[in-house]
Amino acid sequence: MSDISLAQHIDVIERGYEYLLAYAAQGRPDDAGTEARVTLQAMHAAMSQVGEQAKLTFANGGLPGLGDYLDAVEADARVARGAIALVLSRPQIASLLVDNLNASVHLRALLTDVFLLEQALKP
Repeated sequence: MSDISLAQHIDVIERGYEYLLAYAAQGRPDDAGTEARVTLQAMHAAMSQVGEQAKLTFANGGLPGLGDYLDAVEADARVARGAIALVLSRPQIASLLVDNLNASVHLRALLTDVFLLEQALKP
């Protein structure tokens, strides 16, 4: 278990996505001299914990359906993490590849999840 909070994992994912949007617009043939790979690696790591952290954070919610939603967050994080792993597996990360990652329904589902979780964390 990580000592990093749910809010910190969410922040890594959201900031990473913002960076990836800008990176996709650059028309780069590869990631040389950029923070793209480091950003993707940080997102990949955060996604490995965000589902479990969400379950721990909201464990006492006790309302019907909450567990189902948190299971979906965990599944969305697992699939989005796989998409990022695919991109990271490439020796060169072109802007077009990142643009397609950004458009992935799997990444967008996780982003929607973390936006909702982030708002639910607020008092």
